[in-house]
Amino acid sequence: MLEITGLVKVYPGPVAAIQGIDLDVPLGMFGLLGPNGAGKSTFMRVLAGLLEPTSGRVTLDGIDVLDRPHWLRERLGYLPQDFGFYAHLSGRDMLLHLLRLKGVSAPGGVGKLADELLERVNLSFAAKRSVKGYSGGMRQRLGIAQAIAGNPRLLIVDEPTAGLDPEERLRFYHLLAQLAEERIVLLSTHIVEDVAVLCPQFAVIRAGQLVARTTPRAARDAMAGRIFEGVVSPSELPALRESRQVTQELLVEGRHRVRVYEPEGDVPAGFEKVAPTLEDAYLVLMRNGALPGLRAPLNGGAGAGGVATAEVHA
Repeated sequence: MLEITGLVKVYPGPVAAIQGIDLDVPLGMFGLLGPNGAGKSTFMRVLAGLLEPTSGRVTLDGIDVLDRPHWLRERLGYLPQDFGFYAHLSGRDMLLHLLRLKGVSAPGGVGKLADELLERVNLSFAAKRSVKGYSGGMRQRLGIAQAIAGNPRLLIVDEPTAGLDPEERLRFYHLLAQLAEERIVLLSTHIVEDVAVLCPQFAVIRAGQLVARTTPRAARDAMAGRIFEGVVSPSELPALRESRQVTQELLVEGRHRVRVYEPEGDVPAGFEKVAPTLEDAYLVLMRNGALPGLRAPLNGGAGAGGVATAEVHA
């Protein structure tokens, strides 16, 4: 179990990037969803020991990792949002270099370990190819290979699918799901699909505050009977945006289909009730900071940063 209590990070200015986050992360895959600039990367860097928090406590399996950063490094795998490679090196040589930098050892030597890791992330076929010839998905898998060296207890991945094409994203989903079977995997993303596909539980962060902790199913159920869809002409869209909470605007077969959120369940003229999606719930959370069907708080009230998080419903 990863436990975060009252975590605050204030930059000079002052700029409060993280405002009193309380969060428990269990074994398996857990998502941290929020827009760019919400504080996700700062949060991840604090958890990875790369930034010192202003205040708060972080424990992994009961050990205070802020007081024992060396203990954490032996049990941490980290794939940051921007991972640099030496493009002229082969994939295998790049991985060997990273393993030596991390000080990872193995019974059969680091060369054998590198081969095993490349096999695990399905890159053996490209082991001798230069990294500059790798696709975005291949680079991300190489990054994961170094992150899982040493069989870490905690794996942190920051925006891992950004920029990947659909096929590469699906391949990466399968890899992350396998890795989450035996460790804590904390996935930071602004892509709702990542959470919908991978995460049994997730939290939503907005402006450095945690505004919800829930499940994809519970978030969708909270919107039941409150999402409506209809066809709208382009000339009607500006007025609709002013008068309604628009969650999505879709172009289907050349027609503008618009989804709106109605808290009281009142059906707008020309619209019909539809099943809510996680995208609908997320966009309403971003706008309103709460969902009607989720109870709050979960972790002891507003806490140091005034954060109220949503109840998890199975």
